[in-house]
Amino acid sequence: MALTLQRSFDDLGAPLIDVPFCVVDLETTGGSPADCEITEIGAVRYRGGELEGTFQTLVDPGVAIPPFITVLTGITQAMVVEAPRVAEALPAFLEFLGDAVVVGHNVRFDLSFLNAAAERLGYGRLPNRSVDTAALARRLVRSETRNLKLGTLAAHFRSPVTPNHRALDDARATAHVLWALLERAGTIGVTHLEDLLELPTARGTPHYAKIRLADELPRRPGVYLFRDRNGTVFYVGKAKNLRSRVRSYFYGDERRSVEQMLRELHSIDSRVCATELEAEVVELRMIATHLPRHNRRNRPPRSAHFVKVTAERFPRLSIVRTVRDDGLGYLGPFRSRRSAVLVVEAIWDALPIRRCTGPPGHREARCSFAQMGVAHCPCDGTLTEAEYRPVVERLLAALDDAPALLLDPLAERIAGFARAERFEEAAWSRDRYRALARALERRRAWEILREAGPIRAVDRTAGEAAYVDGGRLVAAWRDEGRVPLLPAPSGERPPAPVPATVGDADEAHLVWRWLTSGRVHLVDAAAPLVSPLRRIEPLDRLAI
Repeated sequence: MALTLQRSFDDLGAPLIDVPFCVVDLETTGGSPADCEITEIGAVRYRGGELEGTFQTLVDPGVAIPPFITVLTGITQAMVVEAPRVAEALPAFLEFLGDAVVVGHNVRFDLSFLNAAAERLGYGRLPNRSVDTAALARRLVRSETRNLKLGTLAAHFRSPVTPNHRALDDARATAHVLWALLERAGTIGVTHLEDLLELPTARGTPHYAKIRLADELPRRPGVYLFRDRNGTVFYVGKAKNLRSRVRSYFYGDERRSVEQMLRELHSIDSRVCATELEAEVVELRMIATHLPRHNRRNRPPRSAHFVKVTAERFPRLSIVRTVRDDGLGYLGPFRSRRSAVLVVEAIWDALPIRRCTGPPGHREARCSFAQMGVAHCPCDGTLTEAEYRPVVERLLAALDDAPALLLDPLAERIAGFARAERFEEAAWSRDRYRALARALERRRAWEILREAGPIRAVDRTAGEAAYVDGGRLVAAWRDEGRVPLLPAPSGERPPAPVPATVGDADEAHLVWRWLTSGRVHLVDAAAPLVSPLRRIEPLDRLAI
């Protein structure tokens, strides 16, 4: 039997005035639901501060009530003889609870008994979100009271109901404490459910007061910019919900980098975006514009690296900094020379392409690579162009539409090392495979986007649409109307088949990932949007 409730609060942006709260208190025969039972349930349900209903029932625990529990609560065995068992009481309570947020003082105790009973009766755990008034009080008024017991807090906030270890009275007192705490929380910008749920974990540091900088941020997708006292942007980030994301930095994130950012934070700017795709692209472009010192991962390198197939009599692989019309093929751009070297080594492992760099016939004996049989090199003048041509043709075919010509030999190499228990060498080959597969996949996506020209596509599930041209996002909008996008960088378009900069490559990758997500429908394109038949298989899908 499955528990069916009304809608739950998946949208954490709900204003507190619209959120139903059900304040709950239980009396039990002991402290653990593993061997103890419920003896009383009391609850009051509110919305917008107005009482919607009251629930109270004694419960026959089916076991003897310990004397010390009777002394504590006043509930005797005679009082529960004619009371319903939990199998009867719980369904009525769950109907009363509905989709409300469960509130309690040390609410985990009450929920542990409710969840244990619900699971035992086949309902499953309660899906409702919960708020603990003890945890809120610890964050908001810890310095004002001698302790955080319910009786102490009720007296501190002058509750008209005194807690007495009876469920309904304790629930009413807890409700009064809740309203007092919500009033305190409102003074530091807690106005929505998401803020309230995160407040107990808020960092108690001198920087917490800066959370007010997020008060005016919208609850929409976009990009946020952290600025220091000089107005310099030191961090750029994207978010589905700008206000929620920025406030999350103040809620228990103990990373040293976050601590440093909060210390430097002086002001926050934001840019609302129509779609999540636009937010991702705008983030990339703003990082490229501002070069924020804390965006180490996505900050573009000073210069990119490319792997080029040279246009010599005996072509080889070369790592270069720019793309020119002087090669047979390119891969990249790569953020670092190390990444480019990894791809070169992967191709060397897959094909016996020339490795030495001297002119043909400049040596009397073959180079070490040729002697070991890992490369066809013309260094001693014995290799002819006709003998070498199949190696080059195989490489170019792999770059264009047959990636398996390079990747299959690498997969076999990994499997061989693994069978021989040469695991370190298998790991090296695995890294090379992944680097090459990623480079080939990005090159392929770039070529497809370039050849298709201007594209309009829509994600009908999310109600989002985009206009793409040459791998760059030109505009993004929702159903309610077109929203302008941060202008794309000016300048000549990079020549096919690879982007000219890391920024262009990253943006094209985001666009391609969106187009191929399975949710997006093509509206129109200047040319056919065609993907090669031969897939590039991730390493974890191969049977090796």
